[in-house]
Amino acid sequence: MAKTRESDKAVRPNVFMRIGLFIKQIIDELRKVVSPSGKELLGWSFAVFVFVLILMALVTGMDLGLGKLTLWIFG
Repeated sequence: MAKTRESDKAVRPNVFMRIGLFIKQIIDELRKVVSPSGKELLGWSFAVFVFVLILMALVTGMDLGLGKLTLWIFG
């Protein structure tokens, strides 16, 4: 096995420099975020609300249907 030289290793910056780089990258990414307008926010909120209502109705229907089926089979 060949020994690796110190110059062959990649030099890692110390822990504080890595934390600083991480925070800098977070800030750079947050600058790219585009906030929705009020109209878009209202539209998306309404869409999520309707979707949740549909899923609630579906799960409620399945629960009631399977409950009735269970009572019919074993009741």
